[in-house]
Amino acid sequence: MLKFKPELLCPAGDLNRLKAAIQYGADAVYLAGLEFGMRTSPNNFSFEDLAYGVKYSHDNNVKIYLTCNTLPHNNEIARLPAFLERAADCGIDALIIADMGVLSLAKKYAPNVDIHISTQAGIVNYYTASCFYDMGAKRVVLARELPIEDIAEIKAKIPKGLELEAFIHGAMCMSFSGRCLISSYLTGRDANRGDCAQPCRWKYYVTEEKRPGEYFPIEENDKGTHLFNAQDMCMIEYIPQLVDAGIDSFKIEGRAKSVYYTAVTANAYRCAIDWHMNNDTSLPQWIIDETDKVSHRAYCTGFYFGQPHQEYENGGYVRNYEVIAQVEDYRDGRLYLSQRNKFLDGDIADLLQPGKQSEEIAMLDMQNENGEKIESAPHAAMAVSISFDHPVEKGSMIRRPKNV
Repeated sequence: MLKFKPELLCPAGDLNRLKAAIQYGADAVYLAGLEFGMRTSPNNFSFEDLAYGVKYSHDNNVKIYLTCNTLPHNNEIARLPAFLERAADCGIDALIIADMGVLSLAKKYAPNVDIHISTQAGIVNYYTASCFYDMGAKRVVLARELPIEDIAEIKAKIPKGLELEAFIHGAMCMSFSGRCLISSYLTGRDANRGDCAQPCRWKYYVTEEKRPGEYFPIEENDKGTHLFNAQDMCMIEYIPQLVDAGIDSFKIEGRAKSVYYTAVTANAYRCAIDWHMNNDTSLPQWIIDETDKVSHRAYCTGFYFGQPHQEYENGGYVRNYEVIAQVEDYRDGRLYLSQRNKFLDGDIADLLQPGKQSEEIAMLDMQNENGEKIESAPHAAMAVSISFDHPVEKGSMIRRPKNV
């Protein structure tokens, strides 16, 4: 059994994803405002949404960490004090910061908010971690490039009051701690200001100068070659080792991912952590299998167990499952659903509920919102009900293998 229970920290790109993260087991959620965050593609949070999200989270005993981890330029500095003050007024629990100037301003304009140092700072040793602690940080988010034995040494040599956070699941960047210039060079979108176009995921070919317009794959592959792609990280089978190394907070990557991704990954790691809190036996296979039911690249263990030279080969996604409906209510022996993808009367699917092993479900006796019998649910977000023999929590998801 685990010596202590690590925090499960989940991503949220908007309020819907925040609610899913909380419902499916997050202890804390990290998110961004409309400025100064490292992901501009999600909707992110206005101050009104942030205030609502903080209250909703605190009502459910969940903490909120706000990313303020871009490297601001001169013309942005004047807006930072007001941003920090308003964020603090919303009641956030911590600011995630990468820049020394932002750190100084945060201590002045949000003095009662904890400071977490972002992975963008590239912390790979105990001395740097301790220096940030002396500057006022409560937590440091370690660089992804650390082996597990180095993390254990850092934990042993830092002040007792300093917490360690580390990524344990999700996409990995080809550049050290995300310090990439390819996006800026090819598209003008600055990865260090939250606007990465992810050109490392594109397909590249070789050209020969005297044969313009002719493109040759580096390998014999009809889909081209992904030169820079890292596989995704998945550490769900190694939770006891991560705890033994001294990691206080387990962080899932994916603020730009879907509500479904947020729910499934939160649920998988919540179940895994809880299992290890109460058992000395291996993790049940069904918990491990949950991580294969979201869209992902081939999994690896990152740098935790050594240099992942072989892990940078394949850029293709694995998409084994799709959501077909979300549960809105249960009453009088019927499940009331909101459609997400077309399904038919009689289809067999998979029901995911928070904190539970998924179960098989038959889509039987389908009716539309008027109670009329229907054979299919082809329209996006249409209201559908099916016959079912026991209550199901609102927000549960129904999915199926994509080859069905």
